[in-house]
Amino acid sequence: MGINTERDIEANLQIGPTDQGMVRLFIEAQGIEIPMDFDPEEAEEIAEELRAAAAAARRKGP
Repeated sequence: MGINTERDIEANLQIGPTDQGMVRLFIEAQGIEIPMDFDPEEAEEIAEELRAAAAAARRKGP
């Protein structure tokens, strides 16, 4: 499975700060819960990667 492999799986994504000063990505799908905590600097790096990926996707768009 790779980034270009489509799957028919529904998932919920929640993003928010924790009471410990971390940024949490919380993914829930098919009875599985995955909490992923990042320090604020890591979260900002991830946000930059998301923006870059969105820009690249727009360039490739339909």
